[in-house]
Amino acid sequence: MARRLDSLDRRIIALAVPALGALIVEPLYNLTDSAIVGHLGKVPLGGLAIASAGLNVLAWTAAFLEMATVSVVAFRRSAGDEAGAGRAVGAAYLLSGFIGLVTTGLIELIAPLMAEVLGGHAHGGVDVNAVEYLRIAAVGMPALFVALAGNGHLTGLANTRRPLVIALASNVVNVVLEVTLVYGFHLGIAGSAWGTVMAQVVGAGLFIAASRRAPVLPRRPTSLEVGELVRDAVPLTIRTIALGSALLATTAIAARLGTTELGGHQIAMQIWGMLALTLDSLAVPAQVYVSGALGVKDLDAARDIGKRTLRMGLGVGVAVGALTMALSGVLPSVFSPNAAVQHQAMLALLVCGLQQPVAAGAFVLDGLILGASEYATMRRAMLLALLAFAPLAGLTLADHGIGILGVWFAMLCWLGARTVLLGRKWRKIVARPVVALR
Repeated sequence: MARRLDSLDRRIIALAVPALGALIVEPLYNLTDSAIVGHLGKVPLGGLAIASAGLNVLAWTAAFLEMATVSVVAFRRSAGDEAGAGRAVGAAYLLSGFIGLVTTGLIELIAPLMAEVLGGHAHGGVDVNAVEYLRIAAVGMPALFVALAGNGHLTGLANTRRPLVIALASNVVNVVLEVTLVYGFHLGIAGSAWGTVMAQVVGAGLFIAASRRAPVLPRRPTSLEVGELVRDAVPLTIRTIALGSALLATTAIAARLGTTELGGHQIAMQIWGMLALTLDSLAVPAQVYVSGALGVKDLDAARDIGKRTLRMGLGVGVAVGALTMALSGVLPSVFSPNAAVQHQAMLALLVCGLQQPVAAGAFVLDGLILGASEYATMRRAMLLALLAFAPLAGLTLADHGIGILGVWFAMLCWLGARTVLLGRKWRKIVARPVVALR
């Protein structure tokens, strides 16, 4: 058993390390935006906070293109059905283009309403900046969704190195374009948005090229594969909307606390997002290897994967949490020269650090439950977790004196509820008879 666990550790690390790189690089789109726009002033930064919150939620609603594709590709390939895996990839690409175009049109239509709802009638130019960023960034939605499908394809094949290379290339393009457009051509927040759009197009093109060279090639899907993906999309999208609702609520509450609190919250949220995806690197091998193990009905292997990824996740969560707290007084100055904004960000980052061990449990368990294709469970857990988030969030909204700490402790309650609920389900999954799998 010791040799088996050693081998498993090596497999997990081999998949998680490049996934960690890709997942850390991914939020650099928003971190780059925040750093560049933040030096334009707190009004553009506030507009970016509102716009990026809305865009992230809309993008997350299409996350099923990646999540479901990873599981079905890993499961079918492990079971020897490579043709079926290829058709599932084809369905993901087909839906990604269609949903991306619909999302672009939707954002262009409701951008002012989004800014008003999320910003709480923000004024002083914050709302104008938010609408401008939203309408430009909407152009990149189809490319972003295609990249999600491509990432799901490659990750399902246990290839996380190529997504890392693509993420690095896209972000280099993003940094160069944003600096050039914002500071070279003096386009302000519009330059930041256009730089991100062009980088997303580059990323989508690279994923399509990589898919055409993969061991399992995309195939023309049948109505069966499209229907399966659409059915999987329902619980996963509801789950994602519930997740996004909690995160959107944090921004909406911060906006109502004041422009200074909103700017500090935006900085902390970008760092939180990077840390979340860092911890999520262990969810990648959890999902891929659990799906593969269930494809050959090896429940012992699935159980071992769960134990090791959860233990590793806790260790990483403690480490990054301590580092975040240690740097909470330094990091905010990178994003804003405003002392008041920096102070609010520091307070949020202290709580952010406390959250990380709990967050690690929630994110790794997400991967394990995804690997078992228990999408209804994920939907239910996320909806119930909102009940843990709501009391303190509502109290903070009613009593602004609680301040930004109320927002971030409400998030801690939310993460804790997710960890408990998903952990209970995972224990039930690994206790099932083998004949009950899938």
